[in-house]
Amino acid sequence: QVQLVESGGGLVQPGGSLKLSCEVSGTRVSYHRMAWYRQRPGEERDLVAHIFRDGTEVYVDSVQGRFTISRDRDNNIVYLQMNRLQPEDTAVYYCNSYPAQLFDWGQGTQVTVSS
Repeated sequence: QVQLVESGGGLVQPGGSLKLSCEVSGTRVSYHRMAWYRQRPGEERDLVAHIFRDGTEVYVDSVQGRFTISRDRDNNIVYLQMNRLQPEDTAVYYCNSYPAQLFDWGQGTQVTVSS
C-alpha cells in the first residue's frame, strides 16, 4: 500500500521561503509522474507542479519562477522549494501522482504566508 507523508510547512512572512517534502513508501517516485497540489480555504484542491519520469518539470502560471519541484530517487522523496511566497500561496499542500491521483491522499502540510 502506498503512503504519502508531507512535511515542511509552517508560517512564513511574505517574500519568505519554505521547502516541502513528500516521503513516499510502497512505490518508487521514479515510476510515476509526481505532483504537488494545494487546497486553499474554501476551494478545491488544485495542481501546483508536476515532474515527469524523465525529470521534466511543469508549473502552473501562478508559481512559475518561484517554486521548484524535484525528487530524490534514492530516498524516494518529492520536494517543493517555494520562494518569494505570497499570501495567496496559503493552503494545505499535498503530493500525489499526476494526472490521475493514484494514491490515497496524505494529511498534507499547512503553509501560511502572513505578516
